[in-house]
Amino acid sequence: MTRRRRIYEGKGKVLFEGPEPGTLVQYFKDDAVAGDSDAKHVVITGKGVLNNRISEYLMMRLSEIGVPTHFVRRLNMREQLVREVEIIPIQVVVRNVVAGSLATRFAIAEGTALPRSIVEFYYKGEGGQRPMVSEEHITAFGWAAPEDLDEMMNLALRVNDFLSGLFLGIGLKLVDFKVEFGRLWENDYMRIVLADEISPDNCRLWDIKTNERFDRDQLSRGPGRVEEAYQEVARRLGILPEGGPRDLKGPKVMQ
Repeated sequence: MTRRRRIYEGKGKVLFEGPEPGTLVQYFKDDAVAGDSDAKHVVITGKGVLNNRISEYLMMRLSEIGVPTHFVRRLNMREQLVREVEIIPIQVVVRNVVAGSLATRFAIAEGTALPRSIVEFYYKGEGGQRPMVSEEHITAFGWAAPEDLDEMMNLALRVNDFLSGLFLGIGLKLVDFKVEFGRLWENDYMRIVLADEISPDNCRLWDIKTNERFDRDQLSRGPGRVEEAYQEVARRLGILPEGGPRDLKGPKVMQ
């Protein structure tokens, strides 16, 4: 198995040095964490395989409509080849239905449809902190220029429009989701591209008829429910790995 230098490790993925300059290998882990803290952490065999396939499919579909992404191709059951980008430390959250922290903050019942999509920004701080920030914070502290922020917002809303329709076609409601963006440098030219992943780890997906949840919120009901939920999303998208999710060891880390 290839020995690669580890660049970064997060809750759900590990980034390794890529085989070519300007590339990284994105490895999907089986770890699952409820919320933004590590208070509830479990390992669910096969989750990484499902997220790899789901994110690959969604990134490819978004590329087809002109949304620039860091995705290059899937390498195997758990790994993708991606372009190396300069990650902007802002999570962009798009909300279509009241759920999660929005319901808590404003004491509004979960499931209430919003009159229009709401875009929120969260700063990716040290120690896993994710405080909500305004456009003024982002530009004042230099995390993103005003034109970069406009592009991130426009891309997030395009992603929302497309994915809302795609999921509607398979009987799922896109309640909300969070995405990250990066700066891709090509010589002296820079453009903002969609980075990280799009999967049930960072989307809330509810069944249109029953409101049953097919995302990581199922962790509160046990790890088995998360696996079933992610499998159902992959099944509805028509991309469930043949034979079901299988375990695959990650690359050896270079010391």
